[in-house]
Amino acid sequence: MLNKDASMEKLRWIMEKLRDPENGCPWDIKQDFASIVPYTIEEAYEVADAIEREDFSELEKELGDLLFQVVFYSQLGKEEQKFDFDSVVAAICEKLIRRHPHVFADSDLNTDAQIKANWENEKARERQQKSGQEKISILADIPNTLPALSQAAKIQKRCAHVGFDWQDVNGVFEKIVEEVAEVKQELHGDQDALAEELGDLLFAVVNLCRHARQDPEALLRQANKKFTKRFQGVEQMVEASHKPFDEHNLNTLDEYWRRVKAMEK
Repeated sequence: MLNKDASMEKLRWIMEKLRDPENGCPWDIKQDFASIVPYTIEEAYEVADAIEREDFSELEKELGDLLFQVVFYSQLGKEEQKFDFDSVVAAICEKLIRRHPHVFADSDLNTDAQIKANWENEKARERQQKSGQEKISILADIPNTLPALSQAAKIQKRCAHVGFDWQDVNGVFEKIVEEVAEVKQELHGDQDALAEELGDLLFAVVNLCRHARQDPEALLRQANKKFTKRFQGVEQMVEASHKPFDEHNLNTLDEYWRRVKAMEK
């Protein structure tokens, strides 16, 4: 197997060897489901980063790392007789076929709205079946480990699916203006109240992103990237001035910032 061409079969064989109690890798042997979660999250973000940078050579490698996480969990499941790689594949195949009746069956879903509604309805039925309860909250099973912006967007999307949403984007803007006013009111007051109002403002801005059909997590990552690049340009100008940062007043630094922005055009 070691000399065979790359394949899923070979990757699964490698995983079994790494987990072999007698001759495997000591680090891999001692891992469990919980211990490798941080690595899975890290690998997912590295995939996203490679895509954002359009580094497709690196993306190929990062996707391999992410695939290995799936194989690792599947091996753990097999060892504990809970599930294995084949059952994982079978589950996703069944789910994708069931959630796409307009592709794999005779269902008449022609518009994006109809397809989206069917998708959400299928997910709702899955949540109900999984819970074993007749009634279950539409917000059930949203992972607490999601980044907060993504979690907020998911909460809002679930609520919107049952009609609890602004009629149009104007209502969202009004809510943001309202939240800004409440933040101003608490700015020099009680810190707990201020924190609550700032959270409400962030939640309202996520709602605006959703109505604009934008991913708030991706938008903030892009903004972080843009700010970092511009600030590094300011740092270069400070260095070229042969004076340390603390000898530059804000007006000068702001001028550097404007020059960096101008060079982007």
